[in-house]
Amino acid sequence: MSATSSTDARKSSFPPVAAPDCRLLVLGSLPGEASLAARRYYAHPRNLFWHLMGPVAGADLVSLGYEERLAALLQARIGLWDTVASALRPGSLDAAIREEQHNPLAKLVGELPQLRAVAFNGAKAARIGTRLLEGADVALVALPSSSPAHASMKLAEKEALWRALAKFLR
Repeated sequence: MSATSSTDARKSSFPPVAAPDCRLLVLGSLPGEASLAARRYYAHPRNLFWHLMGPVAGADLVSLGYEERLAALLQARIGLWDTVASALRPGSLDAAIREEQHNPLAKLVGELPQLRAVAFNGAKAARIGTRLLEGADVALVALPSSSPAHASMKLAEKEALWRALAKFLR
C-alpha cells in the first residue's frame, strides 16, 4: 500500500449543523467511509441514526431526503456535529482512529444559548466529548452507537435510550 493511499489519508468531519435555538446537540466521532463518500452525516444504509432520531424529532426522518432530514432536525431544535475534526483512520471503525484533532466543542456549545443537552453517539464520541465539555452547563448523555458495528444491544433497548433525548426538547 502506498503512503498516499486513502486509508492513510487524514479524514475530516463535516461542518456543524446547528442553529442558535438548538436545545439538543448530537455528536458522533468522525464520519465513516460511506458518509465521507456521500458527504452526508450517517449515510451508511445500515446506520440506525435516522431511525433512532425520528421519534426524538417527531418526524419520519428515514423517509425524507437528506436535506429534508437536516431541516427536520433543525426545526425540532436538534443540531449535529462530531467530536473529531480530523484523524488518520483506515476504514470506519472508531477503534482505528489515531492522531485525532478535536472540534472546538466548547466554542459551539457557548454559541447555543438554549442548549440543554449534548448527546454522544457511541463510546468514542462520549470519551472525547465529555472531556472537552467538562464543566459545561448542559446535560451530557452517552448513547449506544447507531453504527452497524455496534450490534450487541437489542434494537428496542437502543431505541428507548435514544427516545429519552426528547425530554430536552420540551
